[in-house]
Amino acid sequence: MSEKDRPDKSRGEFTRREFVASGAALAALTGDHAVALERPPRPAAQGLPPAGAGFPYETLRDWVGALEQRGLLLRFGDVDQDAYEGTAIMYRVIDTYGHYDAPAVLFERLKIDGRWIEGPLIANDQGHWDTEALVFGLDPVPRDGRATYRKAMAHLSGLLEQGRGSWPMLDPVEVPREQALCKQVVLRGDEIDLTRYAFIQTNPADAGRYINTGSVFTADSELGMNYGTYRCQLKGPRKIGVNPEPNQTGHRMLMAMRERGDKVAKVSIALGQDPIVWVISGSTMTSSRSGPIDELALAGGLRGKPLEVVRCETNDILVPAHVEMVIEGEVPLDQPMEPEGPFGEMYGYLGLRKQENFWMNVTAVTHRQKPWLLNSFTGATRGFVTSPLEAFATARLRRAIPGLVDLHSPVEAVGWTFISVDKQKPGQGLEVGKKVAEFVPIAKVVVVVDQEIDVLNRQEVLHTVSSRWQPHPASHIFESMRGMPLDPSSPNRPMSSKIVIDATRQWPEEGGPQVYPERNRTLLLNGAPDVFKRVDEKFGALIRRG
Repeated sequence: MSEKDRPDKSRGEFTRREFVASGAALAALTGDHAVALERPPRPAAQGLPPAGAGFPYETLRDWVGALEQRGLLLRFGDVDQDAYEGTAIMYRVIDTYGHYDAPAVLFERLKIDGRWIEGPLIANDQGHWDTEALVFGLDPVPRDGRATYRKAMAHLSGLLEQGRGSWPMLDPVEVPREQALCKQVVLRGDEIDLTRYAFIQTNPADAGRYINTGSVFTADSELGMNYGTYRCQLKGPRKIGVNPEPNQTGHRMLMAMRERGDKVAKVSIALGQDPIVWVISGSTMTSSRSGPIDELALAGGLRGKPLEVVRCETNDILVPAHVEMVIEGEVPLDQPMEPEGPFGEMYGYLGLRKQENFWMNVTAVTHRQKPWLLNSFTGATRGFVTSPLEAFATARLRRAIPGLVDLHSPVEAVGWTFISVDKQKPGQGLEVGKKVAEFVPIAKVVVVVDQEIDVLNRQEVLHTVSSRWQPHPASHIFESMRGMPLDPSSPNRPMSSKIVIDATRQWPEEGGPQVYPERNRTLLLNGAPDVFKRVDEKFGALIRRG
């Protein structure tokens, strides 16, 4: 590491290795109130209720309870976040289990700014493979994460097929405030102090404490109603930043209102959402070309049951009635914007400090008694289940790109996208990869493989690249194309260079060998078709995980 690349401790910078190995991590994992990082007890599969028994999950608490019942939750007692113990715990959990087998974590009480604040604070509640199925009331495939993911994808693709490319919709039902759990406590004016709740500073170099799992509801006369997950910097007891990125609907709405000369924008932020509302909040599951849609109706459609909503106290926005907390406020549009950040981003690197950013005066806070809150350890964990996003993207791309079979973007390697194709002609692999790079901003390294390769199997994809790809001529580089504004490697955000790697078998017309040999595993199956069935029956109990 060169001197200029070394972290500057005076600015609170640490390498990930130093951070996880720090005394904070050791204290978190060995203190009297900590739970040892052993794999959580997994109840026997036959002893579990069917996933559909609790579906749809009406509240965050219902969802967390289902995770704990299935052995997918680790509880921690007192966590000193002034020493960043919670962050180190999360890294340690990911290091121990991996991104797709890591359980959710729950912190009972946290030390924040020198005082102990009651939680719970929950993270990684949609990180484990099994949650891809559980969120939609499906039973996971025991001990097989990839099969579980494919099961969820098949379910969601079926919903899209039934709707001819559109998701099912069920209009929300408004309930009186007396029936809404989020109205158990109502605070206005000087009663409001957001610093009293378990919002944390996740990383030492972050600008401060953040509310980073809220569904930010905005409304515009032309663009309709929208909600999305945008980080909100806690700037005071009744003041927060609001940070939609320029390509997001919330930003377009606020800018449209500002350009029309509106003085303020009414905004509400829902926290502690049920799992499907949270998925929609963080995903791009619809096409902007189709015009505005009611995302609350989309939540109802995916739940198979209308979502109950309630009207806010200081504006007319309807929010899910049974979330843990709602923060209401006004974004001044005729006043100067304020600096925001930096903040540790999804790529696992510190983001840029923004000189101009929207901010909000808080007018009301309503919440359940002793609210449960979520935190996103951005860049360390999966944020939410990705099967709905990939089911929708795959369905759209199949219509636009003949031959595309499957698509997957691994969350632990942001920017990589794996594509499988039914190759019918020379040059088709590069052709499909180029179109995906053009259509999908986040796709910076596009790897195209033949249809028999499982894009969910990282090992198989990497082996295919090593054994089927020749950098010349089976590659194409775009020098500048729309990418992700958060990519730390880009010198001209949001523009990015991109590469397409054609790891399909290269035909002789493409410069490949005259005869391509078969894989050893394929030859095994051809020579001994029943061997895996026989081994599973004879030795499966010895081989099986868990």
